[in-house]
Order: sequence, then structure tokens, then C-alpha cells
Amino acid sequence: MRFPLFVDIENKKVLVVGAGKVGLRRAEVLGKFGADIILVSDFVRGNIPEGIRLVKRPFEDGDIEGCFMVVAAADKRAVNKRIGELCRQRGIFVSVADSREESTFYFPAICMGENICVGLVSDGKHHDLARNTAEKIREAIK
Repeated sequence: MRFPLFVDIENKKVLVVGAGKVGLRRAEVLGKFGADIILVSDFVRGNIPEGIRLVKRPFEDGDIEGCFMVVAAADKRAVNKRIGELCRQRGIFVSVADSREESTFYFPAICMGENICVGLVSDGKHHDLARNTAEKIREAIK
């Protein structure tokens, strides 16, 4: 299990690589907390959330420079693995969407209500448990 850590990411540079379902969803969640989000992807599979800058090209190693946090959600295993390696070498928080072992943090399910924010993760193996519990918490804090 991982220790939950709630940090201020307002105006901090956050890179999301991949604009598929996972990347777009994570970019949207991070945007709710005021991060300065850059989305790098050579394709887009949906609408770019408001306030997020899109750089439409493949990931380049230099993209992580100056980042507080990175989400590797590309549709290519080799790209996500490379991002994880680079971030760990530089001490940058990284969530590798297709490998919990390569991540330095787990991206939580977020449940927000008036004056409350709950972040929820499982042990990295039981995503259904986290999703179902998050749904119950969202209903409870409405």
C-alpha cells in the first residue's frame, strides 16, 4: 500500500503523455486542481479539456524538464517505460498508466464535494474495488 499525500499542484508544470481515454481523463482531473498541464500526443481520441495545452507530436525526452509530475499514458509500452525511467532518474513524480511497478505514485480516484476531496487507490491490482468504492463515496458526499 502507498501513503496518501495531498499536495498543492496549482501552477506546477504537469506533463501528460497520451491523449487517449486514460490520458484525457487524468489531464481533466489534474486541471481541476490548477496544474499547468501540457498534453503531448501524436493523436487525440476525444476533446481536450479547457485550459490544457496540446503539443501534437510524439514524446521527446526533454518534455519532462521542469515537471513536478508526469503521467505516462501513451498507447506504446516502450514510450511509457522510457518516461518512467527518465522521471525516476530525475526524482519527478510519475504515474505509468500501464505499469504500477514503474510508477512512483498511484493516480487516485478523486471524489469531490463541497469543501472536501477524497483520493482513493487500491493496492494497484484491484481497480474494480477502488472504482466501486469511489462511486459510493461520491454518492455519499453529494
